[in-house]
Amino acid sequence: MCGNAGLFIGCAALSYCPQALLTGPTDPVADAAPGSGAPPAAGSAPPQPPGADGQDGYRSPFGSWYERSAVRSTPRREIPAEHGNDRFFSADLVPVARHPLVQGLPRPVHDQVLIQHLYRYLDFTAKLETLVVNRTAVGIAQGSVGLPLPDAMRIDAYRIYCDEAYHALFSADLAQQVRQRTGIAPLLPAEPFFLRRLRALTADGRQDLAALVELLFVTVSETLISASLSEVPNDPMVVPAVSESIRDHAMDEGRHHAYFAAFLHHLWGSLDIRQRQRAALLVPDLIDAFLQPDREAVRAELAGYGLTTDESYQVVAEVFTDEVVAQHTAATARQTVRHFAGLGVLDVPEVQERFLASGLTC
Repeated sequence: MCGNAGLFIGCAALSYCPQALLTGPTDPVADAAPGSGAPPAAGSAPPQPPGADGQDGYRSPFGSWYERSAVRSTPRREIPAEHGNDRFFSADLVPVARHPLVQGLPRPVHDQVLIQHLYRYLDFTAKLETLVVNRTAVGIAQGSVGLPLPDAMRIDAYRIYCDEAYHALFSADLAQQVRQRTGIAPLLPAEPFFLRRLRALTADGRQDLAALVELLFVTVSETLISASLSEVPNDPMVVPAVSESIRDHAMDEGRHHAYFAAFLHHLWGSLDIRQRQRAALLVPDLIDAFLQPDREAVRAELAGYGLTTDESYQVVAEVFTDEVVAQHTAATARQTVRHFAGLGVLDVPEVQERFLASGLTC
């Protein structure tokens, strides 16, 4: 889940991976997602994704779900009692681990940096899926989100619900295994950074938009996750159970991306012009809430490894520079921005200016 709460910002893969995977000709998500077009007039039918089958304009990306979803087709990923010198996360994906001050820590302490990063990733996954995404998935499945959706889309929402519940389960299971194998307890904030920021967005004078904000956040997060997971390389030094779990997650999230790209068309078609503009102006904030690093939590963790307060601030300042964060956000969010641009969202000057000011382009 590269990029979640800034977990992987600045990874070595950034220079080649996100843009190539998101914009290349073999991008399965882009092939499955709706194309471009102007937004419909208020009250009109939702736009039809190109190439969709059937009169309802929806082509399910879950045709092989019973055979290929992780919950249906993969075994439990287990960490062996003897895992040798394998690491629990790739150092290439933990930018603070590559800073000279952190690299200079004793090997057991440096290993803890990677283990704690894995704990944060697993905790983020479990809480995102159960506390946010599945609340929306069950609303779609049961028809309580206020949108007229095709029956096939509602059935697929149940499949997403199953997927996300399993992602939360194997994340919690893997975290428990790591603690049993290493004896190292997780050092986690009471709640992930993204939850605090999402709550602030829904409470910041936008009470009338609270439900829409959550629908948009789930749509944004589900299209960002597939881009994030695509950055994760095969690192032979990482415990196989960790790499396999991330790979399982990535396979499922590719289908979720295609689903929520289609869902966005239905959601946008249900809004009037004023609602669309207000919603569009929130999208950069929602992307930022998902991808922005939790600098304060990282600084506190680094202090726990023996770095001084000044050294902890130095590491965070030098790793999470404004330029690096902006580049990572732009690269990871490019396909998400394309989905909104395809609805004509960026044709509105005020919205276009807001996206450009946030460094978001397609």
